[in-house]
Amino acid sequence: MADPKGFITITERELPRHRPVDVRIQDWREVYEDFDRGTVAKQASRCMDCGIPFCHNGCPLGNLIPEWNDLVYRSDWGEAIERLHATNNFPEFTGRLCPAPCESACVLGINQPAVTIKNVEVSIIDRAWEEGWVRPQPPAVRTGRTVAVVGSGPAGLAAAQQLTRAGHDVTVYERADRIGGLLRYGIPEFKMEKRHLDRRIGQMRAEGTVFRTGVDVGVDVTVEQLRAEHDAVVLAGGATAWRDLPAPGRELHGVHQAMEYLPLANRVQEGDYAEPAISAHGRHVVVIGGGDTGADCVGTAHRQGAASVTQLEIMPKPPAKRPEGQPWPTYPMLYKVTSAHEEGGKRIYSVNTVEFLGDEQGRVRALRLVDVKRTDRGFEPVEGTEREISAELVLLAMGFVGPQKEGMLEQLGVDLDGRGNVVRDTDYATSVEGVFCAGDMGRGQSLIVWAIAEGRSAAAGVDRYLSEETALPTAIPPTARPLV
Repeated sequence: MADPKGFITITERELPRHRPVDVRIQDWREVYEDFDRGTVAKQASRCMDCGIPFCHNGCPLGNLIPEWNDLVYRSDWGEAIERLHATNNFPEFTGRLCPAPCESACVLGINQPAVTIKNVEVSIIDRAWEEGWVRPQPPAVRTGRTVAVVGSGPAGLAAAQQLTRAGHDVTVYERADRIGGLLRYGIPEFKMEKRHLDRRIGQMRAEGTVFRTGVDVGVDVTVEQLRAEHDAVVLAGGATAWRDLPAPGRELHGVHQAMEYLPLANRVQEGDYAEPAISAHGRHVVVIGGGDTGADCVGTAHRQGAASVTQLEIMPKPPAKRPEGQPWPTYPMLYKVTSAHEEGGKRIYSVNTVEFLGDEQGRVRALRLVDVKRTDRGFEPVEGTEREISAELVLLAMGFVGPQKEGMLEQLGVDLDGRGNVVRDTDYATSVEGVFCAGDMGRGQSLIVWAIAEGRSAAAGVDRYLSEETALPTAIPPTARPLV
């Protein structure tokens, strides 16, 4: 274990500071300042040898958190990355993007601030890259079996890396022009600089994984061709069908989906454009949706020089502390102030958009809102609360309703569940022989940590299908219900 008295002597939870707001909104670099490794070791020492580490239960990957906390405390960073990589292919992604359900399940968190698990994790992997400890791991033996992975988000990348290391010839198909899925074009640069993604893709190429971009399976390549050329197929295309808001005026210019807006900003950082086709510069921006995608839109709008930013959420404002109905060790829905919210703007809760209002040129100029209250019948308007707010750019960030059905899924004819997601068995196999599914395409919209866990588990199922047995680790089966 780490320091037996660490959680007693070090009661303060310490995290890296954010760069000053007036500095960071002038660039697209990550918001955190450098963090002293000695402080990281002290924070790791707070891990309390709780006997039953509920952080394992909170983490879908089953990360060996107490083990690498102890190793960091003892300054054995080299062994720490070995233990971290044993369960997580991409800790540089989760350490930056995961909401850390492990910390909500931390035993110390019952009556003290939880251990800074996420920060210790990202500190381990960042040092491992700096020291050259992260190297390609090509297989010693090739099986001669071929696998197609459709989609290059975290689920697809995890499945591909595991299967390549098992000796199979893996090709990843991505319909966009670059690899990464939402990691590439959905996550803003200030949350995760794409050099982290590029570095990992370089490792995977060196291991033998082949990447094909600009290939839309079901359009550019038929599913019959794909299945004929490969011994197994893994569907990892994500939940890309976005939820819309069919209120009057939705057709006005200036009303866009978040995933129409965010990729353009990321493409500017990639050097594709000098300016994005959709920009918040000088405009009154309204973001509809209070989740992480909405916060990404807020931070992006700040950096583009928005005149004002307002975020709307139909749900009530979450509590600051864990409510009775969400007891430890479950992941509580709490009020969060992200780095984007620190940068300015206004948040309005318990409100619904009744109508988009336009000007004579057909551009959105305002929204008509109404306060709502939750009842047994859903959300009902509060009489006398209708009003207008200025809105020259409206971004819809209300989540996703499932995978795209047209094209690949329709051609395959895989079974879908009641929510429109792909049905899988405990090996992540679909109803079609030799076709497997991992991540949001089967699970529905979820967390990056679940995507990686499912990618690893699906890889084990594919390996077992191709080789009759597998040494690849399997995480939680798709029938399990998450705490998050």
